Amino acid sequence: MDNRFNFIENSSEHISDIKDYLLRIVSNWKWFVLAILIALSIAYYFNISAEKIYGLSTTIEVKEKQNPLFSTGTNIAFNWGGVSDKVESIRKALTSRSHNENVVKELDFYVDYLKDGRFRQEDVYGYTPFEIILQPNQHQLLNCLIKIEFINDDSFNLSVEFDPELNYNLINYKDESVYKFHPESLSFTKKFSFDEYINLPFLKAQLIRVNGKKIIENETFYLKLNSINDVTGRYKNVRAKGLSGTSLIELSQTGSNKNRIVDYLNKTVKVLAEVELEQKTNYARSTKEFIDAQFKSTSDSLKIIEKNIENFKQQNSIYNLSAQGGEIFSQTTGLDKLQIQFKDRIQYFENLETYIKTNDNYSKIPAPAIINIEDASISGMVGELTKLSIENERLSNEVTPNHPSLKLNNEKIITTRNVLLENLSSLKKATLISLDNSKQRLNSYNYKLNKLPNKEQKLLNFQRKYSLTESNYVFLMQKRYEADIAIAASVSDITVLDSAKDTGQGTILPRKPFNYMIALLLGAILPLFVIIAMEIFDNKIHTAEEIERLTPIPVLGVVGKNSAINNLAVFLKPKSTVAESFRALRSNIQFLFDRSIKDKSKTIVVTSSVSGEGKTFISINMATVFALGGKKTILVGLDLRKPKIFGDFELTNEKGVVNYLIAEENLPNIIQKSKIPNLDVITAGPVPPNPSELLISSATEELINTLKKDYDYIILDTPPIGLVSDALELLKYADSTIYVLRQGYTQKGMLRMINEKYKKEEVSKISIVLNDFKIKTKYGYGYGYGYGYGYGKYSNGYTEVENQSFFKKLFNKKKS
Repeated sequence: MDNRFNFIENSSEHISDIKDYLLRIVSNWKWFVLAILIALSIAYYFNISAEKIYGLSTTIEVKEKQNPLFSTGTNIAFNWGGVSDKVESIRKALTSRSHNENVVKELDFYVDYLKDGRFRQEDVYGYTPFEIILQPNQHQLLNCLIKIEFINDDSFNLSVEFDPELNYNLINYKDESVYKFHPESLSFTKKFSFDEYINLPFLKAQLIRVNGKKIIENETFYLKLNSINDVTGRYKNVRAKGLSGTSLIELSQTGSNKNRIVDYLNKTVKVLAEVELEQKTNYARSTKEFIDAQFKSTSDSLKIIEKNIENFKQQNSIYNLSAQGGEIFSQTTGLDKLQIQFKDRIQYFENLETYIKTNDNYSKIPAPAIINIEDASISGMVGELTKLSIENERLSNEVTPNHPSLKLNNEKIITTRNVLLENLSSLKKATLISLDNSKQRLNSYNYKLNKLPNKEQKLLNFQRKYSLTESNYVFLMQKRYEADIAIAASVSDITVLDSAKDTGQGTILPRKPFNYMIALLLGAILPLFVIIAMEIFDNKIHTAEEIERLTPIPVLGVVGKNSAINNLAVFLKPKSTVAESFRALRSNIQFLFDRSIKDKSKTIVVTSSVSGEGKTFISINMATVFALGGKKTILVGLDLRKPKIFGDFELTNEKGVVNYLIAEENLPNIIQKSKIPNLDVITAGPVPPNPSELLISSATEELINTLKKDYDYIILDTPPIGLVSDALELLKYADSTIYVLRQGYTQKGMLRMINEKYKKEEVSKISIVLNDFKIKTKYGYGYGYGYGYGYGKYSNGYTEVENQSFFKKLFNKKKS
């Protein structure tokens, strides 16, 4: 039963502590409000002053497109097929320096159009009623503001202010050369007209009007020319994000000017598409160049052979072949063409075989330019090998060399490679056999040819050569035609699905709601952290509850803050709350006296931990409240090192306790009457060299015993017990000891010494008074103890509670 009762009691105390702690935090609501207002003000200023950033995007599709007019066997731009790494290549190209440099040059984005704003110079590209056209291959002023101020619709003032501390340069945007420039004067201003050629040492350009935009008189803009390298660095922040599982790329860019973003995104796609198309047709162009060269050579050979045949016919008077000769010509011509095809195929098979054996990367296997591959298995295996090789490159960038998926892919590559080499070897052998067969058949026809007349043999050979050359001529003409169409009909693999456009998008930065939310959180959290930190590092005593937790010594009461001109608070303001608190202490202290001394003289020792806790203030007013209650009281100043009490009573300190203890004066001579009825005072007297020895002498005991005969109450103002041992020696004379603590001043650790002595029963009949107590402290609530606090079950003191906070009233209402 006792354990259950203790558990309930401990739980109640724990809840009370939490409630108390929350009240302390909530009582600082003004600081929370102030911090939140400051934080919101900062967020508001940041929101209106921060540069507004917009974000726009465009979406493109990257997909290889082939001309549908051609089959894979005849198309001059034929490739082996398989998956493509174009998406990743395009993403890299979009963020490359060279590509972005080309875009900057195309758009002339090295020119900044600026205007004075509220917080900074704003980028007004696309909003100006004019554009600047720089003269090509001329040197222009670099990194310096050029002011343009409109005079009217036709003219403007151009001015530049040069800083003598800075160095200036001129740049030629054609070759990007930079030269030093030394201005003749620090200020330049000149009037120009629109479309007029501006020919200055530092600027050669024209300003042209933009249709549809109005010129406002005295409106001012600024121009600034930057280096291409600096501007390119700015625009490399284009984000190219590949959409997973598709051939789509989303390009996005952020900036303070939507016009610039729109133009840049659309131009970067256009430039990339043009470059990609040019690269795509490079194969066809180089093939066409080769075909053109072969075509010219074949054409010349054909003309020579034709002329030779004509001369031979005229010289030998033979114009036609015999029937036998015609048959031999027909057969040998077909075999000649067939042998050429076989030799070309064998040559390509050998080249392909060599490439596969000498390379590890098969993603770019050379495709036949003008060779027809009839075996579909070769094309399929080459395509599969290309696909596996590209997949291997992707996996190598994503996983470790020992990853199972990479190992499996490598095994597939090796298997496909070996099968392809075997098929190539078999196909090459079969082609060689076909070549040998055609040679044997040709030899049989050559044997028949040798039986023909000599003139007919020569004519037949001429015609065979002519036929082969003519056939090659026709073939090359066809391939050249195909190459021309392939080049003309090729389209870019990049298709714009959704171009960048200003549709009234809002800003992405600053994020106003987010900033206000962060400000609100910080405004609430920072004061909380400060309060918690102050609580953690605060080692001062603030409440009576803290005293109860820190010491077993009972609390006699609390005394409010003195508002009187001196320490005579009870005498000067008898109706004040401080005076009432001392009357409550007077009532409560009666319960501390033994019954044996109920009607006898009582000695009260007043001490404290250290100086400054209000020990003398408590001594004076305790003596005053007893005296005003009709009790004959004497206040004895035993703090021989720092005597104080004489000043408040407007008495002298020439004679006092010290004089009596050294037997220099008798007791009546050191007792002084005060202006308070029934209250006498013995001051400390001059500061002695040996205060401890004087206080422990028998004269002290004799003094107190003598005073007990004449006074009802003896109040001893002693030295601080935490600094000197004098007070400990005086405690033996006490019927009750008041240990003074001061709110917000006394440190918690100072109670350790008196606690030890109390536990060891070295001191007894001791109680604590909390001095300088504020009814409404920084923790926001007063105490139900009023000014008397009460002692044990005899809580008969005053219970007036002043100025309770709103939150305390609220909690008390809920509790009731």
